[in-house]
Amino acid sequence: MDSSKSEVAGYILRIATEQWVDHVFEMAIYYTNMKRKWKSGQAILFIHKTRTGDALVGYGVVDHVAEMSALSEEDRLECERGSWKRAIEFKYVKRFEKPLLVKQTFLKGSKRHGRFVHGLQLNREEFEKIVSQAEKSPLHQKS
Repeated sequence: MDSSKSEVAGYILRIATEQWVDHVFEMAIYYTNMKRKWKSGQAILFIHKTRTGDALVGYGVVDHVAEMSALSEEDRLECERGSWKRAIEFKYVKRFEKPLLVKQTFLKGSKRHGRFVHGLQLNREEFEKIVSQAEKSPLHQKS
């Protein structure tokens, strides 16, 4: 069996507001309650709702995940404000020059849409396919 097709390489995480999109890409941190088998090196694709629909806005590679008790005071306060329990800290994050609409990817046929895509598992092949498509996407369209 091809492990690139079956092994969980990462997840899709939804970012609720434009302010939080900026925060994730500026601070390389994502606060969540989601329980997953987070591992260093996993790839995370970020989705955000745009005027034209849900779009992939970038990705990151997990450095580590910290429970609230292990966070700095500033991050702990942020978690408390948002009722989150952990922070995913990234080795790096990359924002796509132009968001890629979900309906333009292989995900368009998925039964999971909108907020239900949050937490969707991806194998290495799926992740690489989306990133490649997003990085080749024409820049003339606005989101």
